[in-house]
Amino acid sequence: MYTLRVKNLKTYYKVQRGFVKAVDGVSFDIERGKALGLAGESGCGKTTIALSVTRVLPSNAQIVGGQILFKDIDIVTLDDVELRRDVRWKGISLVFQGAMNALNPVYKVGDQIVEAIRLHEPEVEVKDANERAVKLFELVGVDPTRLEHYPHEFSGGMRQRAMIAMALASNPDVLIADEPSTALDVIVQAQVLKLLRQLKERLNLSLIVISHDLSIIAETCEKAAIMYGGKIAEYGDIVAIFKRPLHPYTQGLLSAFPGIRAAKTRLVSIPGSPPDLLNAPIGCKFADRCKYAMAVCRKTDPPLLEIEKDHFVACHLVNEA
Repeated sequence: MYTLRVKNLKTYYKVQRGFVKAVDGVSFDIERGKALGLAGESGCGKTTIALSVTRVLPSNAQIVGGQILFKDIDIVTLDDVELRRDVRWKGISLVFQGAMNALNPVYKVGDQIVEAIRLHEPEVEVKDANERAVKLFELVGVDPTRLEHYPHEFSGGMRQRAMIAMALASNPDVLIADEPSTALDVIVQAQVLKLLRQLKERLNLSLIVISHDLSIIAETCEKAAIMYGGKIAEYGDIVAIFKRPLHPYTQGLLSAFPGIRAAKTRLVSIPGSPPDLLNAPIGCKFADRCKYAMAVCRKTDPPLLEIEKDHFVACHLVNEA
């Protein structure tokens, strides 16, 4: 059963010189209790997808096409009242990148969690909200006495756990974690990723993990979508993508990632820069950086096709082969 289905999503940002096509025709599904990773370089559209799904886009952004189906409800068509009542926090919750910026520095962490609960569930009494906050802190492995502390009194890992606790305050079906381990040391990063895996299994959550770090995606997700230029370049089972990457961009990302057990060699970077999505090139967005590019690549944008079971690729080279 799919908890969330995104179909041909298009989200553009309006700027002085036109429209930035940050997300341009993205489709994916998430099953109940499963995790999907969104990976790619900065500016490829990962965070814009998260903001689109929760409808918390900035004022100059607009969903211009596609559907976002949450339990057969099209989120794109809902008004603000319906979003707050049926989707945000109760259905889909978002853990923002940078917990210190997401938490209010002048309010105690416990008060912020209670406020989030009562904002989306006004029928809940303050006493009951406080009891739920205690249980949430226990769930994410933080001493409940720390609810009386301010964000600056927390370590980076504790702040991230507090943000996860807040995101779980109204028992959502889908949790989106945007760069959940940014600025954390490797030990704390491992603890946060372990927590996400445990919560997914314990609460039967559908999880979207957004990261530029492929090791995080590999460790937490069953499926991955590799994004480039506002589109999905490769999508499918995590094992297939990591063991048999078919898109040149995916191959480049994996080649640029260091392996602990591999021999010490110079990492191979991808030459060039991501495309300007205000004036996106015709054809494949990766063609200018691809050493295998053919004439057709610069003329026609390749469709995302299923090359093998649960393994989709948007590449003329692979599709024609």
